[in-house]
Amino acid sequence: MSASLSQLLKLMRDHGADRIYAKKLSPNDNSKNQVYLGGGFGALNIIPHGEIITDTRSMAGSKQDRPKARVNFFWLDADGRHPAPDAQLILYPDYPEVRMSGFLKGCKSAPSNLMTVRDPGRVLFFGITQQGDVLGFATGPEDPITAELNATLWETIGVFHELPMDLAQKTSTKDILLAELRRIYGLHWIASQKLARDGQKLPYSARNGGGYTLEAELGITPNGYSEPDFMGWEVKQYGVGDFRKFLPKTPVTLMTPEPTGGIYKTEGPAEFLRRYGYPDKSGKPDRYNFGGVYTCGKEYHADTGLRITVDGYDPASGKITDLNGGISLYNRENEVAAVWSFTGMMQHWNRKHAQAAYVPSLFRTPPPEYAYGPRVLLCEQTDFLLFLRAFTAGIVYYDPGIKIEKASTPKPEIKRRSQFRVKHNLITQMYHHSEIVEL
Repeated sequence: MSASLSQLLKLMRDHGADRIYAKKLSPNDNSKNQVYLGGGFGALNIIPHGEIITDTRSMAGSKQDRPKARVNFFWLDADGRHPAPDAQLILYPDYPEVRMSGFLKGCKSAPSNLMTVRDPGRVLFFGITQQGDVLGFATGPEDPITAELNATLWETIGVFHELPMDLAQKTSTKDILLAELRRIYGLHWIASQKLARDGQKLPYSARNGGGYTLEAELGITPNGYSEPDFMGWEVKQYGVGDFRKFLPKTPVTLMTPEPTGGIYKTEGPAEFLRRYGYPDKSGKPDRYNFGGVYTCGKEYHADTGLRITVDGYDPASGKITDLNGGISLYNRENEVAAVWSFTGMMQHWNRKHAQAAYVPSLFRTPPPEYAYGPRVLLCEQTDFLLFLRAFTAGIVYYDPGIKIEKASTPKPEIKRRSQFRVKHNLITQMYHHSEIVEL
């Protein structure tokens, strides 16, 4: 059993945690009332989870949707990990908020004495691993670990306190990231490269090497849970013309989800392109494109005859009114050409981390090389509801680049690229907190 906070952090590190949080529990945070993880859906970007599904139950003659997502949750003690197979996150769109339930059922080693009571002063610790597992550890109000936690002011993300990986260093993940970015800035020009899964840096000649090169220097390799990250920070580079003005060359692509409904889904992208695509404007034969910018509230697009809208979200209250709704492309006959369901979009949005760093880069060739700038934009606490607010306000827009080549042949070639984008100077709209750090 851990006797100190330092020993607990080491125990979590030994079991694979690379991010550690603490949640101070209120009397209502227990197995009966579930554990409150914050207003909005920000907790979904902190706690790894599975697919969001909707459980419709009949309650008092009415139906109530209960969106939920499974969590690979394990209670941790000196004997190792103990799975809690029924642990899950519960979404309450009406409030909105996220809670956690099922964390005791089926686990004999769970701390039931702490998680079934209403005692104030309890603490629940979360360790997050690269594989997307969640390690849990609970302490009571009289525990020395609780006293250590309460004696220090920690960085917060929503209702969570973010703890350092090692108390001896007392260095936050933000400090570690900035130290690495400062080192990389000092390297000046770096040969374009990509990190292999075995950790070897390999030359990379294509023009999209800016992100790969930065990730290679940070030691980031793709993992099974989410997009590449550095200790819980999503790190994204963007090209600029120089390091004096920091003017981005392109907008930020927030995510690229495929439609989950409409003609695009039911009849396939080839049929979608034949109906709503247009002949290639540069004259390439037997090719149809589907492009343009689609902004919520605008009229039908001149090239495709489609408009985009949001169904099931109330911009005035900032709440989802129908979780079965989504973002839809309609034609002039009000048929749904494509739809992105809220649950599907949330799956993609939740792959974004609660914390993100945007790093400017310069490119030169030959040979292809990148340099990374001295000014970093740090953004924290994202939420899918912020995305919906920005989309309905026209800040985020749909900017596809879909095409079909050899369209008339039995084996047409299709490129799928459904991009939701935002201008770089508006990216802070996607987060509750942001700051510019000079390295």
